[in-house]
This record gives sequence, C-alpha cells and structure tokens, in this order.
Amino acid sequence: MSTNNNSRDEVNEVLPAGRMFTLGLQHVLVMYAGAITVPLIVGGALGLPQEHIALLITADLLCCGIVSFLQAFGIGRWLGIRLPVMMGISYAGIAPMIAIGLNPEMGLPGLYGAIIGAGIIGVLIVPLVIRLLWLFPPIVTGTTLTSLGVSLFGVAIVWAGGGYGVEDFGSFKYIGTAGFVLLITLLVARFFKGFMGSIAILVGLAAGMLLAMAMGNVSFQGLNDMPWVQMVRPFQFGFPVFEWSSILTMTLVVIITMIESIGLFYSLAIITNRKLEKEDFARGLRTDAMGAVIGGIFNTFPYTSYAQNIGLVGITGVRSRFVCVVAAAILVALALFPKMAHIVAAIPHYVLGGAALIMFGMVAASGIRILQAVDFKNNRHNMFILAISLGVGLIPMVSPKFFGAAPEYLTPLLNSGVLLSVISAVILNLYFNGSNKEGISVTDNPELLEEQPHLESVRG
Repeated sequence: MSTNNNSRDEVNEVLPAGRMFTLGLQHVLVMYAGAITVPLIVGGALGLPQEHIALLITADLLCCGIVSFLQAFGIGRWLGIRLPVMMGISYAGIAPMIAIGLNPEMGLPGLYGAIIGAGIIGVLIVPLVIRLLWLFPPIVTGTTLTSLGVSLFGVAIVWAGGGYGVEDFGSFKYIGTAGFVLLITLLVARFFKGFMGSIAILVGLAAGMLLAMAMGNVSFQGLNDMPWVQMVRPFQFGFPVFEWSSILTMTLVVIITMIESIGLFYSLAIITNRKLEKEDFARGLRTDAMGAVIGGIFNTFPYTSYAQNIGLVGITGVRSRFVCVVAAAILVALALFPKMAHIVAAIPHYVLGGAALIMFGMVAASGIRILQAVDFKNNRHNMFILAISLGVGLIPMVSPKFFGAAPEYLTPLLNSGVLLSVISAVILNLYFNGSNKEGISVTDNPELLEEQPHLESVRG
C-alpha cells in the first residue's frame, strides 16, 4: 500500500490518547444503531425471548469490536486492510437468516452453521474475487458507491422520522430533533477547526440527546437490573449444524458484503490518499469473510465495512486507523459491561437520523467523485451505464415487493440494491466498453488522489 507523496502518513498516525478516545467514541455512536438493528429484527422475527435477544446484541458488539480491530489494525500478511474501517452486521442477510432460523429442521444451530460455512467458503474464494478486480473500473465503482449512498438515505430518513415500528412516525418532535442534530453539526463544522471541528458529529449527537432528554423521550429503565460484567460465550445457542443449501444461501450473502466492501475500499483510498494494491484488497476481503466465521462462532451474523463510518472519515478528515482500533476496544467494552451498552442504546433513532443524512450522503458523494474520472463527454455509453445501473440498484428501496414472485433462494440477490447495481454496471460496461484485464483502478488516477477537502485534521 503506497501513499500520496504530498501528504504525511495520516493513516498510521497515532494521536493523543484523549483525542483518540473521543474520536473513537464518535465512530461507535454513529454505527451503534445499525449494529444492533439486525439482532433486534432477526431475534424478533424468530420469536426469541428478550434475554436471548440481549445475548445476541452483546455478542454482536463483541464481534463488531473484534472484526473492526482485525480490519483496522491487521494481522501479518493475512488479515486487515489497515485503513480506518469499522465493521458491523450486514443488512443483506436479514431475509435468508430469518428463513433459515424459522426452519424447524435448522433453527439457530443451522443458521450459525450456515454462517460459519459461508465465511470459510468466502475466505477460500478471495483469490478469485481479486482476479476479477478488473471488472471494477471507475464507471462501475463510482456507480456502485453512488447507488449505495442514495439507497442508504432510506435508512436515515426512517431514523429521522422516529425509527422502525414507531406508532407516531413522522411526528414533529422526531423530525425537529433530527433537524436540530443536523443544524448543530453544520454549525460546529462551519465555525470550529481542529479537534472541535473533527467531532462535529459527536457534538450534534450530544446536543440531540440532551434535547430528547429534556422532552422526556429518553428512558434508562432497566439500567439497574443490568449486570456490571457479562462474558460472551461461543456457541451459546448450541453447536452449529451444517447443511449445504443453507450454507450456499449465506455464501451469496458473504459475496454481497465483499462486493459492497470493494466499492467502500475504493472510496477510502480517495479519502485517505492511498493507492491500494491487490494484496490490500485481499486482506480486506479476507477479513470480511472471517467476520462471518467469527460471527457464527459467537452466534451473531456476517459482518461488512460500515458505510456511515467511512462517511464520517470523509466528514472529519481524521484518517488515522488507530482511531478505529480504539473504537473497536470501546465496542468490546460495551459487550463486556452491559450497563455501558444500555446507556448508549438509549440514544433514540431520530437523534441518529440527523447525523446519518450527512454520513450516507458522503458515501454517495464519494461515488460521484470517482465518476469524475469517467469520460462522459466522448463516450456517451457511460451515461447509459450510470443511468440504468442507478435505477436498477434503487428497485429494492423504491418497491420492496417488485421481485415478490421470484424464487426464495434469489432473495439475497434481489433484495440487495448494491449487488443489482454492480451486476448491471459490470454487464453494461462489458457490453459497451469491452474487457480490459489490465484494469483501471480508481486509485491509479492522480486527480483522485489529490488532497480531499475536509475539516482540519487532528494532529498529534
């Protein structure tokens, strides 16, 4: 992995401890709601009792911390892209995981056997995925990231409206608080520099939390009943059961997370002024797959790079991967000390919604920036690729039942707007522009590796 010669090595910069903790906490807060949403949805759909759902959440936080550490810090030549990446549960597998878990012959042991098996297969196919990187020139990666960012706006808007399943969704108190968080964040970003400017999201979230508390909309009920320390055990729901059809279904989910990560890694390459080599991609994707293995062992779910945290890196300009290492340690602490996790979980979704609008927008903006390297003026076919692929990628968000008549085993594919966008862009690019196995890496374009506009970065 090489760096831009015009900038210091900010990715490997170790900041003062206090600043790294604050910046790491900011990363945790912006990803927390997304991280615990999947256990809540899957646990609820499977009819698990509250205490079992609580175990899913604590195990999830532990695995988020472990896999984030592996990705940001790295282990030898095997694991970790060594960029500021936070890992959380992928949403791509919700539907198939519920289907497997509801199968009386499979249940949770069958589900976790499928996740572990899929992770192992994912590790084994990483070399094949790396050989196919030539399929992802700027027109494909830029379109994919733009599609991902735009589709994520749906999540941010639901949060800003009050969250999933809220009876008075769209109430002014929800939308107003989300707008207040957005306003405070923008004010801090505009008028403060240095460290204060880099924690603009954290300040906005804190202000929104205080406002929600003042309105009486935050409850810490049950905090006294939580234990101070709680260990997370592997295979706490029983030893895994391996069944091939379930494993292959979850393997598709792992492949989807890899494809998402390829686009996000390209985005990070721009934000951090890095030129990524094939070995970097291999370590990053291998960690994605290992996340599924680790998740299955501790009875959680597959993991992927979180777009909102990459958006946060773009907003703050804080590129140090060690900030994410500290954030990983905070996640592990939240898993082992349930009282801390309970307090963080009390942050309402509508508070997070205001910040999410910015962060998901940054993901879309990264895609647009990559598209600047694409020749639209002399090659009108690129416009077809972008237009059609964006539309195809938005199908699951605009019309969730559009593919309702399709076979159930295709659900992971057809419910993933990112995968649909990638497939469309790759096929159309091959059709219009042909194959170029030399590949066109977005990080080979010097115009895209120049200094990015961002808030003044934190210095040691």
